[in-house]
Amino acid sequence: MTALLRYQTALLLRSQRWLPPVVLYAAALGIGVQGGQPVLDSLGWAAAVLLPVAAWLVRICVTGEPPAARECVSAARGPARSHLAAVLVGLAAAVVLGALATVVVTLISDPVSTGHGTRVSPLPAAGAGLLAALVCALLGTAVGALTAWPVLRSPGRAVPALLLAALLALVASGSPARAAVSGLVTGSRSGAVLLPLLPLAGAAVIAAGAIAVACALGSRGPSA
Repeated sequence: MTALLRYQTALLLRSQRWLPPVVLYAAALGIGVQGGQPVLDSLGWAAAVLLPVAAWLVRICVTGEPPAARECVSAARGPARSHLAAVLVGLAAAVVLGALATVVVTLISDPVSTGHGTRVSPLPAAGAGLLAALVCALLGTAVGALTAWPVLRSPGRAVPALLLAALLALVASGSPARAAVSGLVTGSRSGAVLLPLLPLAGAAVIAAGAIAVACALGSRGPSA
């Protein structure tokens, strides 16, 4: 599995297809995060916009190989394992991106509540922001896995489905991403840092199920 992960990571980095989602994420942070804003509000924004970026990164990873190369890797290591490696590399890329954003946002934001009435400790705030980013990365991974090959094979269907699913994952009632981001915003209003542990558990279950479905379909082979 380690060799597959290294292969998929090298494939992602060398293709430079990661540039558009990273630039999009940086632009979204530039629009929504300004120096001196309350730290928890800014971390909530950084986590929320990571979700569609994570879905995009996963789609890039699972569709990055030419068909011939995919067939060779699948024959050598198994189609399910090779697909799992691609999804995990996309998730890892999103987590790294979210972690870097959390650090930067924490450093440039003001460690206070909304209205600047209560001081918020930066370290717990960063921890809550990192967990919220992980929640959104996991849900974005689930969205990417279920809206790309082999679940949806036509880009004309897959891309709109990805956008719609990412939006629903952020705004739907009961969504772990919505709960995690709302927890940061609520904490910013009260000055209390709330760790989104329950949303994280829910996001992990959803992501595991989505990845299992995608890998099961992928086990049928590249040409199935």
